[in-house]
Amino acid sequence: MIYHRVLDEPDFMRPGEVDKVAFTWHMRLLAKHFNVLSLADALDRMQNDTLPPRAVCISFDDGYADNYNNALPILRKFNLTATFFIANGFLNGGRMWNDTVIEAIRHYPGPVLDLTEIGLGQFDMIYETQKTQASCNVIQQIKHLPIEKRDQYTAYIAAQSQNLPDDLMMTSEQLTKLYRSGMEIGGHTVNHPILATLDDETANQEIQQNKLFLTQLLNVAPRFFAYPNGKPDTDYLQKHKQMVMQNGYQAAVSTHWGVATQNSDRWQLPRFTPWDNTPVKFMIRILSKFNSTQIKLGCLK
Repeated sequence: MIYHRVLDEPDFMRPGEVDKVAFTWHMRLLAKHFNVLSLADALDRMQNDTLPPRAVCISFDDGYADNYNNALPILRKFNLTATFFIANGFLNGGRMWNDTVIEAIRHYPGPVLDLTEIGLGQFDMIYETQKTQASCNVIQQIKHLPIEKRDQYTAYIAAQSQNLPDDLMMTSEQLTKLYRSGMEIGGHTVNHPILATLDDETANQEIQQNKLFLTQLLNVAPRFFAYPNGKPDTDYLQKHKQMVMQNGYQAAVSTHWGVATQNSDRWQLPRFTPWDNTPVKFMIRILSKFNSTQIKLGCLK
């Protein structure tokens, strides 16, 4: 399962993120109807053909503060474990580039945001729905740019607004406490670049320096890695899989939707998140993924 944030309450600028209420019933259903395992345990049992039925792993990407403040207490409530993949370049008061875009547009004071100077167009800002659509549009336009260009555009957009938050990401102290609470911490690069846009040396440094930081902070080397953005052959290439292996990771996850089996590539494991707003649809979608995989394997019971 992929999550990024667990918000205090629903946010019109982040329609794809769950809040505490939704995450609570997600976890209640998983705890009641599925076998939630740590990623390490699941991989070992998958290899040994001892996975229980309806096995699920929970994961979070990026390193948001609400993972510690909101997700952790709910996970503890249901005695569940999760893996948190951390982009360390944004810890301790940093802000991911896409969050800068979102928050700059949220706080933009005028009726029209004019980004024609950087080739991104003009956007009406009167209604909440317009701000939501504008942020999605801008993020899609600059997501796959080289880091330097992406950051230039982000800085230009940020300069159009004010009062941007600096507490969205975890502190090193919170991350350490998250690990000590029994959660798994994994690598996710330093700056969350699209690896496919980088030269080989820079891509390897992103992977290597991220692992070094987490190892020094937690006094243990992270075992698992998540590719930023995570679409195979689009956001990362086979050579990046080799880099992850060479940097000593035991497995890696993508964002390709699916259910892992014994035949899955350990360094390109699929993940899945149903975005349904009701428990019934949530359950149906998860079970449909399990069932479709079992049918393909000829082992539906």
